[in-house]
Amino acid sequence: MKHFLLTLAGVLAGLTLFAIGAPVVLLAIIAVAARPAPLPERTVLVLDLRGTITDQDSQGPFAAFQGGGVSVLGIERALHRAEYDERVRGLLVRLPEGGMAPAAADELSLAFKRFRTSGKTILVHSQGLYADGMTVSTYRLAAASGNIWMQPASSFQVSGLARDDIFYKRFFDQHGIVADFQQRYQYKTAVNPYLYDDYTPAHRESELSWMGSIYQSAIGAVAADRGMAPAAVKTAIESAPLSAEDAKSHGLIDNVGELKAAETDILAKAGYGSKLIEFSDYGSTAGPGGAEGPAGAPTIAVITAEGAIMTGAGGDGGPLGGGRIIRSDDVAKAFYDAIDDKSVRAIVFRVSSPGGSDTASEQILAAVRAAKTAGKPVVISMGTYAASGGYWISSQASGIVSEPTTLTGSIGVFGGKFALGPALARFGVDARDLKVGGDFSDAFSITSPMSPTQKAAFSAWMDRIYNGFVARVSTGRGLSEDRVRAIAQGRVWTGAQAKDLGLVDQIGGFYEAVDRARNLAGIKGEARLELFNRTSSPFEALQHLLGGAGSDQSRVAAAINGVAAGPAGQALLRSVEQARLRDQGATVLAPTPF
Repeated sequence: MKHFLLTLAGVLAGLTLFAIGAPVVLLAIIAVAARPAPLPERTVLVLDLRGTITDQDSQGPFAAFQGGGVSVLGIERALHRAEYDERVRGLLVRLPEGGMAPAAADELSLAFKRFRTSGKTILVHSQGLYADGMTVSTYRLAAASGNIWMQPASSFQVSGLARDDIFYKRFFDQHGIVADFQQRYQYKTAVNPYLYDDYTPAHRESELSWMGSIYQSAIGAVAADRGMAPAAVKTAIESAPLSAEDAKSHGLIDNVGELKAAETDILAKAGYGSKLIEFSDYGSTAGPGGAEGPAGAPTIAVITAEGAIMTGAGGDGGPLGGGRIIRSDDVAKAFYDAIDDKSVRAIVFRVSSPGGSDTASEQILAAVRAAKTAGKPVVISMGTYAASGGYWISSQASGIVSEPTTLTGSIGVFGGKFALGPALARFGVDARDLKVGGDFSDAFSITSPMSPTQKAAFSAWMDRIYNGFVARVSTGRGLSEDRVRAIAQGRVWTGAQAKDLGLVDQIGGFYEAVDRARNLAGIKGEARLELFNRTSSPFEALQHLLGGAGSDQSRVAAAINGVAAGPAGQALLRSVEQARLRDQGATVLAPTPF
């Protein structure tokens, strides 16, 4: 018995030590992982863009421990610091073989050019550019480097811009599935694949319009960066597929060589004793908490938001930060924290979102208005998307800065349901429902389409949301409601098109938005940038994961989402995710073509 008690005491002591020690050990590992290694006196940073590229850094407590991707904003801020770092002599970029989001390419191109203007060298190496809808944007980024290398015998297949859509209408008709949706209006095409078997004229017009705008923007940028006429660039790339050697003869690239030769070349340019250092080891920010700039300088708060906009708290996909969800409570809190902070003079709100819930969007917009009322200008920096709900939360800011190829607008609304009763009946499954109360109480039942009276009530609700959206844009942008309705109708615009329409104030990236915020706030000289997004500490996250109440299916799903966040998994789950978001009230959601 004595031995048993000693053994039991030892086990309990061990478990106690583990419960206390494991989090400490994990935190120590994370702290070491997050600490940048000492930099050689002559450094060439190596930026690998072949993995997942998000718009913003994850704000999860374990972001430093996750790895596996880079963010546009993180790269831009790190390169901004590297411009003034005498140890950093150059940048070697590993180019992806497929496409990338056009606005991401635009933003990184600006960062590349600022880096080069500071007197430092960039070399881009490609192992091939293959036919993928947005490869033209990848090449547009390469052109901004001024020095493009391709691997011998690799393929240059940049020949234009393409996309495809899958339409389910005939399949639904064959199997008795009724897509019972309404749109405001004809350009609000997020549910078109369920309602039609082909592009409607409005759908086709809208898609070709933004695609043409992106293509022309890329051609013009490449022509300027390569010192060629736009017509010559267009003719050359549209003759693809080309070999690397042919691409060089057309003036589309500078050198054909293996990666090792490219490394040797840029190290020689950087000077004797130069070393290659992974970009992630350099770190994405200049100080703790995302701070950048001299201590004591006037503060510009930076608030970031990426993903679908939903109500609630605990954004970025849960405690591990694996997903990309904008939670309205979190963003609103960041705004009110910035309002209460007397050192904050202005706010830059980085938005990359295709939209989501109208009520969540309104909660965030109310916080934007509160900041302006408090005398703190809010400037929007648009990322890949700022459409539908993403434009809702931007519409009443003090200024809007967008990349020329950001997808924005989509001022419209949709909603409805799938009526599965007839389809299930074909398989001997009978769907029935019961209700108590008013006529609308079972409007979203899966058993059958809405009744005429339910459709009329639902239509009136859709009109209220749409009219409210239009009114907010009208107030924020100083446009008449009739003008907003004329350019809205749910249509997606590029940033360049939106500027011409008065929906955007300025073309540019994050630092252009910072400059605009500085000017609006009357800040002379340098400002200090400080990230105001509130994140759980590692201790809080561990408590939530290991000791918190209610370890339910949603928490497990959040962890799985973190593992399956790669491009293949995201492509597979995209259609399911869109349906899930609609079920959670995402009535102001735009299509996400890339």
